[in-house]
Amino acid sequence: MLIGLGCILLGFILMSGGGSDDPNVFDPSIFSWRRIRLAPTLVLIGFGIQVYAILLNPNKDSKS
Repeated sequence: MLIGLGCILLGFILMSGGGSDDPNVFDPSIFSWRRIRLAPTLVLIGFGIQVYAILLNPNKDSKS
């Protein structure tokens, strides 16, 4: 689960920033490949890892 949390955290860190102090100035860096493609993909992969970790049965080999 820690790997999934790390992926989610990294994705949100990559999405952050890029804002402009002056609202009248447009900053095109908000449409960078990192913020549009890479960061959301990392977040979704992290959520997938979390779901897998929650549904994983650690006692698969032992029979009840």
